[in-house]
Amino acid sequence: YEHHLSKSPITTKMISGAFLWGIGDMVAQIIPQIIVSNDDGDNTLLIDDIVSNLDWIRTGKAVLFGFAIHAPASHGHFNLLEYMTKKLKLTGLSIPIFKTIMEQFIYWSWISNSMYHSYMGIMDGLSPSEIYSKLEAVLWDTQKAQWMFWIPIQLLNFQFIPIRHQLNVVLVTSIVWTALLS
Repeated sequence: YEHHLSKSPITTKMISGAFLWGIGDMVAQIIPQIIVSNDDGDNTLLIDDIVSNLDWIRTGKAVLFGFAIHAPASHGHFNLLEYMTKKLKLTGLSIPIFKTIMEQFIYWSWISNSMYHSYMGIMDGLSPSEIYSKLEAVLWDTQKAQWMFWIPIQLLNFQFIPIRHQLNVVLVTSIVWTALLS
């Protein structure tokens, strides 16, 4: 992985993004099936039942988003944050605090959440005005949830993880986030 990451960082992150966004979407679909199965006392839900109930088109949309949009955009985002911290000559704890504030409050979370909801709207065949209405309806609640979920994770990520692996932390953690977002 390290070899591919150093040779082709964006492509490697795109492949990782596709895989992990797909896993996250499947987890989001599987958890409700398990909960419903356990609620009625029937614990005989089989793997075949779970797999046959998956919406593979939905998962494909998540895979494509992770591959074509989220991973390359996030690669640029993390490099921009790194560039800004070096340009400002930040050190110590000011680095993760600065990066987290920039990411969560200034620009990235608004952009990434808008990209996700817009992309899903496009994939679902919504018109531009319908997508705008959807953004108006969900963006603020998504932002609040994002801040509760991502701020502690990103403070730790930016403090302890080298930049080349910061997106990996986000992608793995996004399995849970994708399940929540779905």
